[in-house]
Amino acid sequence: MRRPSNTQRYLLAGIALAGLTVLSGCGALVVGGAAATTAVVATDRRTTGEQVEDQTIEMKTAADMRRLFDDRGRVNVASYAGLVLLTGDVPTAQDKQKAEEAAKQVEKVNRVVNELRVGDITPISVRTNDTWLTSKVRSALINTKEVPSRTILVTTERGVVYLLGKVTDAEGKRAAKAAAAVGGVNKVVKLFQIVSPESIAAPDSPAVVEERPPADPTPAAPASGMGGAEAIPVQ
Repeated sequence: MRRPSNTQRYLLAGIALAGLTVLSGCGALVVGGAAATTAVVATDRRTTGEQVEDQTIEMKTAADMRRLFDDRGRVNVASYAGLVLLTGDVPTAQDKQKAEEAAKQVEKVNRVVNELRVGDITPISVRTNDTWLTSKVRSALINTKEVPSRTILVTTERGVVYLLGKVTDAEGKRAAKAAAAVGGVNKVVKLFQIVSPESIAAPDSPAVVEERPPADPTPAAPASGMGGAEAIPVQ
């Protein structure tokens, strides 16, 4: 068998080197993908620590709810910057209170908004529709100018849409209006943490105006101030 000439050996070496370059390029793409993911996370106005804490809060609270109610109830947990929203169905008023007290005991929870309904578990058809509405509202927020959709948490229960996030007053109003315009939405409840425009321009600035929802977030009429829980009438 003939040995390859010097020219052939150089050619084979070049091909091998090119292959390594392509592979390293793929590696760069993977790193780039990771960087892109980081960029998406960075658009959330919560700190990285807050995001991790919220995920932990949701997991721990959900585990407590399963332990308390098993298949007797259905409790959904959403956490944003330590504010916990409970939605779903429990058998009795005592169970509703028990769920709230359990959520308050979870580490890093600052406040609990208890929107649990006392009654039979919501039918699967209604829950499926709620999931669909949540997707539609998220799309509406993404397509609405000057709405920071990636920092807004959306959850829907029986046609009522709850919005959580760190937004300016103007951003919150635009987001709520966009959500209320989605077909099938019965009501929009704002549970925003209102921040100043200056704090967004300079994230490290201490100039943050923070307002928490009131103890009873059940909306009756649009609130006149900033932050808190506010119902947006659906046209």
